[in-house]
Amino acid sequence: MSDRESGDEQQQSQAQGTGSVEQELATRTLHIQSKRFYLDVKQNRRGRFIKVAEVGAGGKKSRLLLAMSSAAEFRDYLTDFTEHYASLGPTNTENPPEDGKLKSELIVKDNRRYYLDLKENQRGRFLRVSQTIPRGGPRSQIAIPAQGMIEFRDALTELLDEFGTDDQEPQSDLPESRSMRVENKMFYFDVGSNRRGVYMRISEVRNNFRTAITIPERSWARFRDILSEFSEKSDKQERSGSDRGDRPDRSERPDRPERQDSQ
Repeated sequence: MSDRESGDEQQQSQAQGTGSVEQELATRTLHIQSKRFYLDVKQNRRGRFIKVAEVGAGGKKSRLLLAMSSAAEFRDYLTDFTEHYASLGPTNTENPPEDGKLKSELIVKDNRRYYLDLKENQRGRFLRVSQTIPRGGPRSQIAIPAQGMIEFRDALTELLDEFGTDDQEPQSDLPESRSMRVENKMFYFDVGSNRRGVYMRISEVRNNFRTAITIPERSWARFRDILSEFSEKSDKQERSGSDRGDRPDRSERPDRPERQDSQ
């Protein structure tokens, strides 16, 4: 997933009031049946939130945005849904429930509503999570296969344990995010903080492929020194190669005729 949102995703972010300038703090990727799920912790001037993206087998994308407190409530409901799912018998494909619903819950956060429905159809059981925004805001939803609810809950719990459940980020003088392009790659440098302190996250993004490393603040100086050492050695090698290129190689000089002494 790219760190840069598509147009419909930006529209959704603005509709939910999350702002436009974001830092990505952490991400988790889940493969559940034929789907991929991305859980990204993001931060802007209004606070932290979690973006959940579902990518189906055909590449279709669906997204939800959750405040940290809403994500914590969702995590708790996932435990309830998991226990209820474990208590059910085999899937009844011949006589499913009339509306397909096996269990439902509702999360309300400010002007947003999240409808959680454990459902059953001919393809099996799944948890549908729908998000609605009043006054004509976009409606979005994801569907988590029932067998993957535990894995999804555990990944969400890891993120909440690391970044907390508070929606607002304490005020701090953290550097602004930076980015740079190198050929067909983008590198993003985001500084954030959590319960363990300040850190820098460096992300490499190429098409739909993304990797990242996290460097604690106490290691920045050493990280800088190592990069400087490599850079200085590279500069010396370039200068040395340039100097050799300006001077002709002695082995390539034409042989001078030997001087013969007169007798």
